[in-house]
This record gives sequence, structure tokens and C-alpha cells, in this order.
Amino acid sequence: MGLLARLTNGRIGTRGSSADDGLAHLRAWATSHEGVEGFVEPRTTVTETTLLLVDKDGAWTRRRVPAPAAARKFARSLAMPIYDVQLVGYPQRMRDHDARQRILRKRAGQADLES
Repeated sequence: MGLLARLTNGRIGTRGSSADDGLAHLRAWATSHEGVEGFVEPRTTVTETTLLLVDKDGAWTRRRVPAPAAARKFARSLAMPIYDVQLVGYPQRMRDHDARQRILRKRAGQADLES
């Protein structure tokens, strides 16, 4: 084992397994939530292609996927609608969910200060 491999605990060249872990997380999340839709986010100079899953209440999760085609194949395997976020944008229910969560966190922080 080379020095670089020792320093990285052998994680060099394991991109495929992290993509598999991401898809496993997405599959588990999708099966435990109702009304899930997928949104493919394009690769940028900073991030790889990602798949964003949003449920009917606006809760969401995001993981890297190997390519947009892999995201579409994943969605087809779960009979889930999938959209290109560059074409349709992010769903309003996701923004509403995030706003509600910010309010709840703020209230929880104030309750801690009052105790």
C-alpha cells in the first residue's frame, strides 16, 4: 500500500462505491416518504450531478449521482416522476418546508434561552 493510500485509508478510487451509497440512501429515503419526486441538478465546477428528492410535505434529501441518465434510471425503477431542475425550478413546497424549519429552530433556540 502506498503512502497516499495509507493517508486516505484506502479511499483512493472509490468513487463508484460512494455513488452506490448515495443511491442506497436515496432509495431508502424515497421508500420511507410519500409523494416523492426527483429533480436532477446539473454538474457544476464545484459539484457533481446530484439528485434531489422532495416528498409531498417538502422534506428533501440530495445525493450525488454518476450522471443525469443514472438519475432517470433510478427514478424509473421507483416509478417516480423526475424533472430537470434547470427547466422547472425547485418546488415551492420545498422552500415552504425550509422556512417552517427555520421558524421552528428559532423558536426552539428562544425556548432554550428562556429556561
